[in-house]
Amino acid sequence: MAGSETWAGWVRFAGILMLIIAVVDVFQGLIAIIRSEYYVLTPNQIIVFDTTTWGWITMIWGIVVACAAFGLLSGATWARWFTIVVGSLNFFVQLGFVGNSQFPLWALTALALNAVVLYAVIVRWGEASETIRRTAESRY
Repeated sequence: MAGSETWAGWVRFAGILMLIIAVVDVFQGLIAIIRSEYYVLTPNQIIVFDTTTWGWITMIWGIVVACAAFGLLSGATWARWFTIVVGSLNFFVQLGFVGNSQFPLWALTALALNAVVLYAVIVRWGEASETIRRTAESRY
């Protein structure tokens, strides 16, 4: 029982980290929308969209990450797989953002948070989800 409580705590922690990652993504998008000159592009960088479009896409992506976080906090089984996909995609997107030499701290923070989330969601999900579900049912 103590082991499952520990892993349930890890999954809850991962849900909270996903919320933090969502906020970071939304702020990255807001900065790109409000101050389009904030992210400086050099001639050797490849960008498919202008910074305003990229900002809107990043904000919408932040909402998707937040949905994954709320699903994970509820202990739903579908949320595990959704979080693995969303966390992996966000990891690679932020890895590409590291290439922007102007603001590597944003991306490195998101990379570290994503790595912790993926670890928590992939390892021993069965024990953790049962404990989270039992806890949620006892509250309501």
